[in-house]
Amino acid sequence: MALLHNALLMNTLDIIVPVFNEQEVLPMFQKRITGIMDTSNVNWRVIFVDDGSSDDSLTLMQQINREDSRFGYLTLSRNFGKEYALTAGLDHATADAVVVIDVDLQDPPELIPEMIDACREGYDVVYATRKQRHGESWAKKATANWFYKTINAVSKINIPKDTGDYRLMNKKAYTAVNTLRERNRFMKGLFAWVGYKQKQILFEREPRAAGTTKWNYTKLWRFALDGITSFSYLPLRFATWIGMAVASFAFIYGAVIIGKTLIFGNDVPGYPSLMTVVLFLGGIQLTALGIIGEYLGRMFNESKQRPLYLVAEFKPPKEHQ
Repeated sequence: MALLHNALLMNTLDIIVPVFNEQEVLPMFQKRITGIMDTSNVNWRVIFVDDGSSDDSLTLMQQINREDSRFGYLTLSRNFGKEYALTAGLDHATADAVVVIDVDLQDPPELIPEMIDACREGYDVVYATRKQRHGESWAKKATANWFYKTINAVSKINIPKDTGDYRLMNKKAYTAVNTLRERNRFMKGLFAWVGYKQKQILFEREPRAAGTTKWNYTKLWRFALDGITSFSYLPLRFATWIGMAVASFAFIYGAVIIGKTLIFGNDVPGYPSLMTVVLFLGGIQLTALGIIGEYLGRMFNESKQRPLYLVAEFKPPKEHQ
């Protein structure tokens, strides 16, 4: 009876696809997603979110929309970043459930029917976890592994390792995500924060079907900082611990120097050791100020209360039947 009830609640599906300079892969994505979803027993449609592309991506999305009205597009006024493009897509979803997927086909759309089945079994969120990452360098794999270990060590929220944005969420779950309007957005963390009943699906991630990645190590570093500072204040506490430890060491060392001077007299202090201590303390202070600055900058962004994104054009897909 419960299964039938959940099945009745899962009749329509919106597929949210962020796009930034992906003209090479868009036609391939349309063909592949259509072939898969046409065999499913759900009323589906796609919302492309153009994140300020500078190539012919928008032209291709408009062409796809004319060919198949189940594909709509939402154009942002400029490049806001993937996290904001995802937010815009979720804000414009209306279906019983949504699937968030990248357009590069590294995350196989063939998993969507399995996600739908799991949702109808009673799961609110079904997320895909990579058991293999083909086409990625050892450096990227190593830094990704380090990132997930670090953020789960410092955060109270468990963020599944090797899990991207690719997931299905029912209306209860994605509506909850839409209520979270913080400016420094780390969507993987927000998806995990809302909780609800979740299920994991394993898959092997393939290389990009076409085009090149838009992520470089500078963007990944900023992304990692956003993730850690959005879900933990442990770095601030760590700076406090370091400061207390250095202060304790300095107090003990000062007591030793005073005692030594009273007993053995005043010897000439060494210039190298003096410079070492000064530079060490200066480095600790600058590190602590840098950590404080990261959090202060994020508080500054939140205080301005600017909109998360601006829409230039929205061509919705046809209504669910």
